[in-house]
Amino acid sequence: MVIPATEEPYDVASVGPRVRALREAMDLSLRELALRCGVSAPMLSQVERGETSPTLQIATRIAQGLELRLSQLLRLDEGGAVTVVCAQERRAGGSPADGHRFEVLTPPLPGQRAELSLHTLAAGAATGGPSDPPLHEPGSRETTLVEQGAVVFVCDGRRHELATGDCVTFDADLPHHFENPGPDPARLLAVLSAGLRRS
Repeated sequence: MVIPATEEPYDVASVGPRVRALREAMDLSLRELALRCGVSAPMLSQVERGETSPTLQIATRIAQGLELRLSQLLRLDEGGAVTVVCAQERRAGGSPADGHRFEVLTPPLPGQRAELSLHTLAAGAATGGPSDPPLHEPGSRETTLVEQGAVVFVCDGRRHELATGDCVTFDADLPHHFENPGPDPARLLAVLSAGLRRS
């Protein structure tokens, strides 16, 4: 069912660019999002370009198609333009048994296009263990800085030796992992840009 744009517009100045950023982050075409939310592709295109403001009903459908609540789409859940993640609020993962622990330093905001994380690798450990997240979504890019130690980076079957201060950028949707062959722990700082198309 396609909803006609007949109601009074809901005045949200930034909703168009946000819809587009969220759609592209999910790697959806206009047509695919239209099918998911029941709003016509031409209407979605007008919303994204800022040519029209969506009604409350249409904004709700768009949010559902993007797997968000309306309040998330309109950023009503957020406390403003600045979000601070205190050290004790970091989201932790990995497993001490695997020798890989990580903390996500950025907040879990909807539509966020980049994520910053801090990884610690014990001696002899590697990323990509059973407790680690799955491979990143298509089009993802990652930049990782070796803050401490020396590691071996393996991407798509090729091995690269990295020392403290070295930085690597790669297509994060390819098979990859980091190894710590040394006797001391290694620390990595990673920035993941999700869903960005390669140019």
